[in-house]
Amino acid sequence: MTDVTRQLAGITALVALTACAMMQGSGVAFADNADEQQMGAQLYSQLKSQDEIVKSSPLYDTLAPIAAGITKAVQPKYPYPIHFYIVHEAQPNAFAAPGGNIYVVDSLFYFVHNTEELAGTICHETSHLLHHDSVELMKQQEAIRERAIAATVLLGPSIKTALTVSAIAQLDSNHRSRGAEEQADLTGAATCAAAGYNPWGLVWLMQDFENSNLPQPPEILSDHPDDQHRVDALEKLFQSNPATYAHFNSNRSSAKPLDPPANEAENFVR
Repeated sequence: MTDVTRQLAGITALVALTACAMMQGSGVAFADNADEQQMGAQLYSQLKSQDEIVKSSPLYDTLAPIAAGITKAVQPKYPYPIHFYIVHEAQPNAFAAPGGNIYVVDSLFYFVHNTEELAGTICHETSHLLHHDSVELMKQQEAIRERAIAATVLLGPSIKTALTVSAIAQLDSNHRSRGAEEQADLTGAATCAAAGYNPWGLVWLMQDFENSNLPQPPEILSDHPDDQHRVDALEKLFQSNPATYAHFNSNRSSAKPLDPPANEAENFVR
């Protein structure tokens, strides 16, 4: 193998790796018409093998009644059983997996300021289940990957092309992800209202994130929309549908305090 051939082979490998990175980021391999439950089970097994899942914690007592009320509103519209698991991470977050599993990060319990904010987070995540976002985004990312490879063939294999194609593909993917996040906010607000939780909790949560020192890239480079953008969209929804939302109080002082147990992550059973 000549030096030139070796260099081109390396560049081709780089393009393939960067283009596939988006598809593999979830840890679950993509397949056409993949069964959602099987995908979710694969992710659960991976998290379990890495001791990410908290098996026993007093935080489940805080989560259970909120999750139960929201599940009652969502389950009739979703074909798979919905389950909740707590995972241990420093960054407050929650995420929904294909097949009905919702993972709530323990640090989120100590980041939110009230029950409505935690409920809003859960309502948002159940929206991803209802929209089948994980599967749809993986399909979209596969199409993006194919376009990135085609662009590389047309432009020729070079370091500059590899980096350019990767960046364009990532921005395309982020744009699609942002659309899913915005829709999950709106559906989540409706779910909260149906479950009897104040959907303004989603707005308060976004404002808390906006005012926090947590690292967050600009909206155009993030798969989550800018926090103020999301607040504006939610407030517009509330104003446009007074029959559903007008009786909910927008004042934070009306919120129900959340009183999680002391943060003793080192005592969690995993």
